[in-house]
Amino acid sequence: MSFRGLTWDHPRGRHALEAAQAQGGPVTWDAQPLEGFESAPIGDLCARYDLVVLDHPHLGEALALDCLRPLDEVFTAGELQAMAAQAVGASTDSYVMAGRQWALPLDAATQVMVRRPDLVEMPPVTWQQVADLSRLTGKVALSLAGPHAFLSFLSVVQAMDPALSLRDGDQWMSRQLSHEVIGLLADLAARSPASVSDLNPIGILEHMSGGDDDVILCPLIYGYVNYAAPSRKVPLAFSNAPRMRVGAPPGSILGGTGIAVSRAAAIDEELRDHLLWLMSAEVQNGFIPDHDGQPSHRDAWSDPRVNAVTGNFFADTIETLEAAAIRPRHDGYIAFQAAASAALREGFDSGCAPAVLAARLEDLFHASHHQETHP
Repeated sequence: MSFRGLTWDHPRGRHALEAAQAQGGPVTWDAQPLEGFESAPIGDLCARYDLVVLDHPHLGEALALDCLRPLDEVFTAGELQAMAAQAVGASTDSYVMAGRQWALPLDAATQVMVRRPDLVEMPPVTWQQVADLSRLTGKVALSLAGPHAFLSFLSVVQAMDPALSLRDGDQWMSRQLSHEVIGLLADLAARSPASVSDLNPIGILEHMSGGDDDVILCPLIYGYVNYAAPSRKVPLAFSNAPRMRVGAPPGSILGGTGIAVSRAAAIDEELRDHLLWLMSAEVQNGFIPDHDGQPSHRDAWSDPRVNAVTGNFFADTIETLEAAAIRPRHDGYIAFQAAASAALREGFDSGCAPAVLAARLEDLFHASHHQETHP
């Protein structure tokens, strides 16, 4: 039996899956742009595909629609436990909701720091050092396009309050914390180069690795191992996200992708075995990184061979990934994420007072619980 799957259109998102298809795998893969991956209605995708590569904030909407098959109906408890034990950070936990697992962690990523190593020899460690570099050069960029303004906001929230958990979408942060984070980001946004203001993370990394020197560092951006490759015109250097002080944990919001199974898919043993193969240590530590992927297996992130050909991308960012927090996942979150990002951009552009903007974000968050995508 053959199956149709949907992933996202970037070498990190599709090359390994397409290579698996080429060598006889049972899944034929289509790809959608990053923006579709971040915001496309999950119900529509599950109606058209057997397998969907998604990220964890879509779970609330998916569960409201009942469009995903819980994976305990596909794999044994022992198989799921074994895969969870080998996953880095919260890669598996991010796909657990309502007591069940809804996706396999194919790929792991979080917001980290990236720099031009030819122009910034050593990365800043703290947010104060990031601000100092920004004031000195005017070449420190923020990733603010699409949903990334709010995701950067959340990462700084986690740096300021590592114990705060927003994953269940049932609480918001204090107004004072939000106020402080907005003040920090607004200061940096005022000097962020206009050349990348409308670019998503891929666009910013393409810009930096293409040789343009108007951006020398971005303190928070979803890590893409592909831009650390020696084949790039300017290989970029990735490092842990900034901290509030030396010795404090880095603040970051988990990304990555999982393979989810549509409720409508007619699963057979061949597909089940293929998914287990994709998640195996052998494939995660070899086949996936060898085909431009970013594995979720913890051992791959410390593997000397994998790091040797990627400028130490994995070893230099694993601390951030292990500490990364899970986003809210309630039904209505995706629309809230877009609205909150737009509010932040507008506030930064207009010079809106941080206290006013903090109140706006809080109002949007509470309203998102009354504007569910699917009642």
